[in-house]
Amino acid sequence: MLPKYLIADNSQELPDSIFVVCTQHPRFIVESDVDDFHSNRMIHWIDQEPDDLSLVDDLMDEAEAFLNSELDNQEDLYDQDE
Repeated sequence: MLPKYLIADNSQELPDSIFVVCTQHPRFIVESDVDDFHSNRMIHWIDQEPDDLSLVDDLMDEAEAFLNSELDNQEDLYDQDE
């Protein structure tokens, strides 16, 4: 089973952007600024966009929490390697 969220990037074409991909319904990809999740954020819906705005807000909160947690974890891993 896939994780609910994945991190993706395309650093060669969009070096200032990072993507969070939601693999569970409703599936979507959030494109945002590398340094600020709320800056230039765009949601690309794979499934139909939910009508419930509070659900969309909850999904964005989950995606942001996932991204921050993963980036913190990566930073810790790199610190351990040094």
